[in-house]
Amino acid sequence: MPNTTTPAQYILILIDMAESQGCARDSLLAGTTLAESGISGIGARIDDADFNQLVANAQRLTGNPALGLKLGLRLNLSAHAILGQAFMTCRDLAQVMDLLLKYYHLLASGIQLELETIGEQCVLTLVSTPSDVSVEFGYELLYGAFVNTLRGLLNAPDLCLHMELPYPEPAHSSIYYEALGNEVYFNCVRGGILFHRDLLSTPVPSSNPVLRNLYEAECARLLADLEEEKSVAEQTLRLLRKLEGQYPQMPRIATMLNLSPRTYRRRLDEEQQSFQQLLDQVRVEHATRYLQNTRLSLSSIAYKIGFSDPSNFRRAYLKWTGITPGEVRRG
Repeated sequence: MPNTTTPAQYILILIDMAESQGCARDSLLAGTTLAESGISGIGARIDDADFNQLVANAQRLTGNPALGLKLGLRLNLSAHAILGQAFMTCRDLAQVMDLLLKYYHLLASGIQLELETIGEQCVLTLVSTPSDVSVEFGYELLYGAFVNTLRGLLNAPDLCLHMELPYPEPAHSSIYYEALGNEVYFNCVRGGILFHRDLLSTPVPSSNPVLRNLYEAECARLLADLEEEKSVAEQTLRLLRKLEGQYPQMPRIATMLNLSPRTYRRRLDEEQQSFQQLLDQVRVEHATRYLQNTRLSLSSIAYKIGFSDPSNFRRAYLKWTGITPGEVRRG
């Protein structure tokens, strides 16, 4: 599976949190390449395999059930580096959200975000979380970071948003309410952060239009560098994940990557991949997320990932994963 990466500063903050609770750094870094290379020698981004192992170590060593939420609440504007600086120069929250949706892969290349407007409500949805961390950790991290960033950006320390989570209320739910406010709801059909669209017009006190253009140009450059490092297979997966439920045919994906179908197939062959393999991988990811994170019926899930017949979906899912959709849903 293609590698995704996490900014090094997030790693350093997580390590600092765990060390402040008495954890030894050697134990935190056990099983990662960081144990050999050290933090200072790894550059600006860290492979998510190392991040996931570090999270597992920190959860085990600290015994903190709300580690994701605590980490998210430590991720302020300065932690987001150049994108955080760009946020500060925006005119209003609408511009901030525009930048976020364009460049969030600079913050976490292994997730997918969507923003939609439904009537008077805006809904920010975590479409996919990194596959090797728990659903709870992924949501806690995103929600904590999003709220903490907006509170600092808008100079609104008491800002609370309507937050929906697609899993049962945990034993440590009081920490959610204390950190995020009273509008936190569990066991929802899907996860999402909801707020009235009027919030988008809230001005950013530190707005600076001239600097905004400079910072966005730098964000665009960094994102282009990040994308250039990706193989054709990785770029295909990114597009298929982004176009959830639409799943374009191979020639369309080739066009979107500025390649002819013939060149596209050749490049995938060189990477020992095929379009069908990549499409099936994404359909498995999406189906599994629906099974684990929503209460949608199997018929609805089958339709969402391109099957008109639920029985065909069951057979395909069993072939892809070795287990049935029902087994996944039962945990």
